[in-house]
Amino acid sequence: MFAKWGSLAYRRRWVVLIATVLLTVVGGIWGLGVFDKLGQGGYEAPGSEAARADRVTQDAFGRQGGDVLVVYGTADPVRLREIGTRLTELPDDAVLRAQPPIPSPGGDKSLVVITLRSGDSNEQVKQYERISGQLVVDGVESHVGGLVPTQKAINDMSASDLTKAEAVSLPIVLLLLVVIFGGLVAASLPVLVGGLAILGSLGVLHAVSYAADVNSFAVNVASLLGLGMAIDYGLFVVGRFREELAAGRAVPDAVRRTVMSAGRTVLFSATLLVIALAGLLLFPHGFLKSLSYGGMAAVAIAALVSLTLLPALLGVLGHRVDKLALPWRRDRVPSEAGWRRLAGRVMKRPVLVALPIVVVLLALGAPFLNVKFGEVTEKVLPEGNPVRVAAETINSDFAALSSSGLKIVVTGDPAADDVRRFATEVGAVPGVGEAQPAAEPANGTWLINAALEQDALSDASKQALRDVRALDGPGDEVLVGGSTAMVSDSLDAIADRLPWMVALLVGATFVLMFLAFGSVLLPIKAVVMSALSLSATFGVLVWVFQEGHGASLLGVTPAPLESGIVVLMAAVVFGLSTDYEVFLLSRMVEARGRGASTEEAVSAGLAKTGRVITAAALLLIVVTGAFAFSQITMMRFVGVGMILALALDATVVRVLLVPAVLRLLGDAAWWAPGPLRRIQRRVAIHDEAPEDEDRKVPQPA
Repeated sequence: MFAKWGSLAYRRRWVVLIATVLLTVVGGIWGLGVFDKLGQGGYEAPGSEAARADRVTQDAFGRQGGDVLVVYGTADPVRLREIGTRLTELPDDAVLRAQPPIPSPGGDKSLVVITLRSGDSNEQVKQYERISGQLVVDGVESHVGGLVPTQKAINDMSASDLTKAEAVSLPIVLLLLVVIFGGLVAASLPVLVGGLAILGSLGVLHAVSYAADVNSFAVNVASLLGLGMAIDYGLFVVGRFREELAAGRAVPDAVRRTVMSAGRTVLFSATLLVIALAGLLLFPHGFLKSLSYGGMAAVAIAALVSLTLLPALLGVLGHRVDKLALPWRRDRVPSEAGWRRLAGRVMKRPVLVALPIVVVLLALGAPFLNVKFGEVTEKVLPEGNPVRVAAETINSDFAALSSSGLKIVVTGDPAADDVRRFATEVGAVPGVGEAQPAAEPANGTWLINAALEQDALSDASKQALRDVRALDGPGDEVLVGGSTAMVSDSLDAIADRLPWMVALLVGATFVLMFLAFGSVLLPIKAVVMSALSLSATFGVLVWVFQEGHGASLLGVTPAPLESGIVVLMAAVVFGLSTDYEVFLLSRMVEARGRGASTEEAVSAGLAKTGRVITAAALLLIVVTGAFAFSQITMMRFVGVGMILALALDATVVRVLLVPAVLRLLGDAAWWAPGPLRRIQRRVAIHDEAPEDEDRKVPQPA
């Protein structure tokens, strides 16, 4: 299959080249419209009790206030009348209601609560933009906060960070590729693939936005994965093509053999990563679904372009792929001797290499045992940001109006005395402060506001939530909502679906790797290696972002981790770990297919791929590392996490631990039961390994 496609891509190279460029560019230009449809919602579990409580409240009492909160630095009656007059002038088609200024208990500030007309998050941002200028009062210090301004601030910073990250990373990546390939033409090809992958993924996200909400972070994820994986895939394909030319192959044969080997590896790796990202669709959260759409689109298009445009372009260029070479790199074949020596040393003392690495990785992962999860709040914004300042001021000076606390909905038209009695029971629950009906009932529905004595996401508040839900309430149904309930229900939904995602990742890895390599132990080893890398990465992230060690150096505020981002990172890191594993094992299996022993196959595989895997990881670190300087904590978390995961996986795990473990396994590494082996041979997803008639199997150093 791959050999035929390689030959076809060469014969129809101009058709393939023009069609791929046109489709991705046109799709990308149309896809720019997605930026007008990005939102910041989707963090809640739609079918949860908290979400139902919110819907019942809105149906009975209408939309509650708090879309826009404005803190004015005055409580002077004259200035408050001026502010009140300004509020009456706000357009009715944008503002549903604006409450008069509320003085703070300290008497030095005032708070205005504005409810926007629309219930759609994207339309709310537009309505807020219309009125934002009218909220400023000359001579009065003001800070604007609330859900909608926070969403807008995050959207604006996300777009800005994305532009800066690409502007910084692309030139550095191109420079590194020039050094790695030794020439400008070869170096530019992976960057071209990356740019087309980003454009194509924007088109997919724009199409998705017509049927589902797209979170603004989906674009960042698509950009990160599209550019990163396209560069990785381009590096694999272009590197193999140059290797085939250096072996004396004609251009058509070099293209065919490149697609047979590197092309097969790209398709296999992309399939595993797409499946890993598809695991996010198992969760009910719109946020995770939109990240899944963006990530899957970026990876799939990066692979598609690498398997269509790149072989066609290599067929057009031929030996000119080495044009504009650096003077000191012309006609130079990269040495494999160092990697052979490293493989030999590792396999001489595999236990002494493997054991310390496993112990260190487990020690790095230990902090993850104490992980705590939270929600996206104003703390994801930088300190001093006006929106964050407003939220912090409201929490400190207007605590009674803070959004934290329990919102309890009682349906079924219960008696007033029963509702008040129930409110008293709620207030007596440990961790709960004052609880009382918020307003007169509407349509037989009551709303009770219950304050929490500690932080909304503390263990005490979560226990208070569970205790309140365990009470026998009046009426037909009692629903407990609010921020604490929303986060708790979201975490419960993730915990319920997480085993299914793990089963999907492990099952897909086992099946695909078995079909590709014909071994039972290799897929199991790959899963264990990925799990070790993943646990170490998350352990360090908890140590920094939650516990605060070194947080000041990164400019982040220690806080519980956002569960959706953790799940995203798990899928991406697992997929990338498997990506490098597949590339390494594919060359080992090729050598094994030519009759090499286990030690010879490991030595040959590491010699052929060690340099490429290290280079690919370095390039991806540059791409993802740019996001480590994001203004938004969540993207900084992703950037730092990717740097850690890639550095560990491409060096310690793949270059040292994998060869050591394979040496310990010996010939058992390639074993499979007879019936499974026969099935694998019938449905194998790859062509026969390229033969090297003129080259012997490399011997270990």
